[in-house]
Amino acid sequence: MIPREVIDEARALRGLIEHHRALYYREDRSEIPDEDFDALVARLLQLEEAWPGLKTPDSPTSRVGAPPVTGFAPVVHDPPMLSLDNVFDAGEFAAFEARVMRETGLDVPPRYSVEPKLDGLAVSLLYSGGVLVRGATRGDGTTGEDVTANIRTIRSVPLALPEDAPRDIEVRGEVVFRKADFEALNRKKAEAGEKPFANPRNAASGSLRQLDSRITASRPLSFVAWSAAAPPEGIETQTGLLEALGRWGIPVSGRNRRCRGAAEVEKALAELEADRRSLPWEIDGAVVKLDDFSLARRMGSISHAPRWAVAWKFHAQ
Repeated sequence: MIPREVIDEARALRGLIEHHRALYYREDRSEIPDEDFDALVARLLQLEEAWPGLKTPDSPTSRVGAPPVTGFAPVVHDPPMLSLDNVFDAGEFAAFEARVMRETGLDVPPRYSVEPKLDGLAVSLLYSGGVLVRGATRGDGTTGEDVTANIRTIRSVPLALPEDAPRDIEVRGEVVFRKADFEALNRKKAEAGEKPFANPRNAASGSLRQLDSRITASRPLSFVAWSAAAPPEGIETQTGLLEALGRWGIPVSGRNRRCRGAAEVEKALAELEADRRSLPWEIDGAVVKLDDFSLARRMGSISHAPRWAVAWKFHAQ
């Protein structure tokens, strides 16, 4: 039988670890040094190793990694994780908007959600009963790879959702390196005499697909959500979905803008491009989505891409 004082200490440690994790990834601030945070995790791991019954599915110690595997099991995405068609200028976006208005019968331009196009690796996070049960790469959009053990090591990924969140939801988003974390990682590699990573995107992809999740755990990856496989009941817009995900402790960019019509979208894109260097992650454009889910359903999708969203790419730097 586990002593009451051990149970209480483990519960307190989990609460502290989650508090500091949320501060860092949701509010971009810290109350304690990294080594103090690591000491909290190490103490909880020590207790769980001494008393295995303490271990819970959402324990923060899951983030330290697991023994290597021989390969990744396939995961079929339903609905598929489609790619996006590109537009490169105002004229191409105007043609997209004209098609939307023509096919939906709108008399006025629709509202859009304009969001940073993160340059990372797309993934799916499946929560069942409020607990993370599976993480998968996008793969070819139809079939990805089960990288659950690796996803669990990413500190910004909630291992459990709060009580006010849906019990069952599939969240989709991007695994990325924040610029500062990528630079720090490359400094460490250089100091160790190792070859630095060429860019954050390739580093994120390679780090997440390690067969040894302890290697993934050693690399400071982050997760940013941008959609759900199906919107939860009562949520009718993309902006509403992003706001809800943020309330539930799931990291979002915080830089989406709700716009009506092409002129406002173009303005939002220009603001995003102007702020590009100051953003915490690499972006290469904006994703522009119909904000109203009912309009998006009416537009539907083709084999490779939705017809209700486009990627508006920045000009090459």
